[in-house]
Order: sequence, then C-alpha cells, then structure tokens
Amino acid sequence: MIRNNAHKYSVSAMCNVLQIPRSTYYYEAKARDNQDEKLTMLVIDIFKQSRNIYGQRKIKVELKKLGWTVSRRRISRIMKEQGLVSKYTVAQFKPTRTTCNESDISNVLNREFHQD
Repeated sequence: MIRNNAHKYSVSAMCNVLQIPRSTYYYEAKARDNQDEKLTMLVIDIFKQSRNIYGQRKIKVELKKLGWTVSRRRISRIMKEQGLVSKYTVAQFKPTRTTCNESDISNVLNREFHQD
C-alpha cells in the first residue's frame, strides 16, 4: 500500500498513520526475492572449491571479491543451515609427549627431607 501511494504522500507520513517503523518499510522494500538462494549457492560453491577448508572469514573475503557485502554471522548461519563444517574447525586429538625430565618414578620421600 505504501509503495502504491508513494507518489501522492510521503513514506514517513504513511508509516506514521499505519503505526509501523519507517525502517521496516525500507527493509521489506528491498528486492530480497531470490538473493538468499543465490547467496546460499555462492557460499556452498566457495566452500566446495576450497576443499571444505574455508571458514566464515575466508568465505567473506571471497564474497567481497565477487561484489557481495555479507556479514560473517550471516555466512555462519548459512553454513550451519547447510551443515558445512570446515576441516580446521573440528578439534583433533593431539597426544602430549613426555619430556626427558618427566619420568614415571614415584615420589618416595614425599617432600619430607628431615634427617634423623
């Protein structure tokens, strides 16, 4: 309705009458028809081209090279929805090695150094 009457009345006046924030009108007025689907496909393509290595930060850099301005949190949300997990995100078990000064000798004196 606001879009149809924008040539007659100001957008802010119509938003006041309808009691909706002006920002809501502009947010909804953006062309958001299939940009979400395009963005999702781009994120999946970039992730697959990186051999499942890239995370949200590197994907953001690649999207910026392609002319897309997207927040890291949105990329993270898309990755979570699609089940994309970077190879480096998964924690791996790293066994600790004992150094040469650490031995398995028991503590016989128990820090009681008093001589009789």
